[in-house]
Amino acid sequence: MDDNGKSILFFDGVCGMCNRLVDWVMRHDTRGRIKVAAIQGETAKEELMESDREDLNSVVYLNHLGSFRKSSAIARLLWDLGGFWKFVGWMLWLVPKPLRNLGYSIVAKNRYRVFGKKEACRMPTPEERARFLP
Repeated sequence: MDDNGKSILFFDGVCGMCNRLVDWVMRHDTRGRIKVAAIQGETAKEELMESDREDLNSVVYLNHLGSFRKSSAIARLLWDLGGFWKFVGWMLWLVPKPLRNLGYSIVAKNRYRVFGKKEACRMPTPEERARFLP
């Protein structure tokens, strides 16, 4: 983590699967270091390139090492969670990137059909509010 503690997971705010990922991160980031923001939100406009904001088939993860997309974003997120999840992230990282991203893309293209699409972005609970960025 960098000096200002910026680790942000950008997700498609209307995607059911992405919202489940956010729920999962909230449960497993016991230190509360990872912030989350909808890719459709104000923080994404400030932090991400336009091409990243337009690609709703990709999560983007920012941390002290840089900006990561697709399967690399998931691996880096797992590393930052630490413990067992760091090991899982390393196992994912060992898979060649083209193969990782192929699997990621197949899931991403079918996520609305399988997990649904919401009318609006996910609203945080009062306990989560400090970890959600606009």
